[in-house]
Amino acid sequence: MTTPEQQFAQERQQRLGAYAQDKSFRQLSRQWLQESMAKKYVYNFDWLGRPIIQYPQDMVAIQELVWRVRPDLIIETGIAHGGSLILSASMLAMLDMCDAIEAGATIDPRQSKRKVIGLDIDIREHNRAAIEAHPMASRIQMFQGSSIAPDVVQQVRAAAQGYKKVMVFLDSMHTHAHVLGELDAYATLVTPGSYCVVFDTFVDDMPPKFFADRPWDVGDNPKTAVRAWLPKHPEFEVDAEMEQRLQVTVAPHGFLRRK
Repeated sequence: MTTPEQQFAQERQQRLGAYAQDKSFRQLSRQWLQESMAKKYVYNFDWLGRPIIQYPQDMVAIQELVWRVRPDLIIETGIAHGGSLILSASMLAMLDMCDAIEAGATIDPRQSKRKVIGLDIDIREHNRAAIEAHPMASRIQMFQGSSIAPDVVQQVRAAAQGYKKVMVFLDSMHTHAHVLGELDAYATLVTPGSYCVVFDTFVDDMPPKFFADRPWDVGDNPKTAVRAWLPKHPEFEVDAEMEQRLQVTVAPHGFLRRK
């Protein structure tokens, strides 16, 4: 006999399968993404008081993945105002709370090993000060420098030692060469069953010169880097279901799951 939960899951899968065949719906979603990006919609949101330059749909996706994987370390390239770091740190805090409830114990958050590592070539002082003053600050470690500079990569890899479940979010410079370098540097740290999420792969789906003031464009962006990198790394696969669920996402073809 099918349980209500199983029925709900089956209905969801049927919807997702229909989305994959619905060209008009997918085109409408892409059109809305393009129009909203042109209007800087992505800059409208905060997470626990810090600006987060992400679409709400992608924030929901991140919380789903974090709950599914239950990582003890999240590595993020790109810090900006710190909202994404705070999102990740708050999810790790909730995991600790849930672990404590399940174990019937009390966990001092200051003693938790779970943490977020953030990297940025330029951590502006006002942003650093705000992040360090945030209640989630004890879970965050920041490195300043190019995310593909050998010394920075070495520091991050050293800081990642000893963690059992690792996730990676790549969201800094969006050129093909830079993202390819980040994938080579950090994706190998992702543990089996976890994810490397490559943001802003949608650039390849926008009209040419859409980002006229940026060095990335159609043919030179995170999606082209993913396409070049994946064939050499069969241990990773694209989680197409996540993209089907979201429809509006800046990371199409960018949710990479390690088998």
